[in-house]
Amino acid sequence: MYEALNHIVFGWYPYLCLTVFLLGSWLRFDREQYSWRSGSSQLLRRRQLMWGSNLFHVGILVIFLGHFVGLLTPIWIFDAIGISHEFKQWMAIIVGGVAGIACFVGITLLVHRRLFDARIRRTSSFGDIAVLLMLYAQLVLGLLTIPISLQHLNGEEMVRFMTWAQGILTLQPGVSSLIADANPIFKLHLFLGMTIFLVFPFTRLVHIWSAPVWYLGRRGYQVVRARGGASHTIASRVQAAE
Repeated sequence: MYEALNHIVFGWYPYLCLTVFLLGSWLRFDREQYSWRSGSSQLLRRRQLMWGSNLFHVGILVIFLGHFVGLLTPIWIFDAIGISHEFKQWMAIIVGGVAGIACFVGITLLVHRRLFDARIRRTSSFGDIAVLLMLYAQLVLGLLTIPISLQHLNGEEMVRFMTWAQGILTLQPGVSSLIADANPIFKLHLFLGMTIFLVFPFTRLVHIWSAPVWYLGRRGYQVVRARGGASHTIASRVQAAE
């Protein structure tokens, strides 16, 4: 029973999450770019927003880049350029720890601002709050893995997760067994991380795809309010001004 559950969570579930992430992101980018918004609260507690947002975004970008490179770069590349598993483990702990602390401070400010200011809470949707709390929990789990990693400085645990992640992307059968006896904190961290990819297309996280370069080739967007005191607005696309 345990092996079957482990295989479902770490063998099948990653493909479900990746499929929904890629297909959902593509469909929403193609059809619903103008729905990528949330209730604005920038006029409220602007100083707290500035500090929280900057610390969070800088920290999360470093963490994401570290996970992306660290997990998906083939092991033989690190061996070929002379980076030992132990050195890579120390770099992950130090760089990830510093970025994680900065991100933790930032997201704590954002969570406090979002939940404990009545005016901001009223302008927040369920999705805004839910995704913020998911990211908060994921960050806490990530920081909790640091003491565990300090007990495996030879890098063996790190190599195990690298092999699992690369095995998933290359459709290798049986890689879920690599996670079977991993520490529960790591398992929760992996599961919640995959779940964030699963819900990604349905939340405000899709704003990641809204890099400024996309606006260069996109038509203008104009909101027109009808006369006569109508309570609704008419949104239409117009040709960008030359």
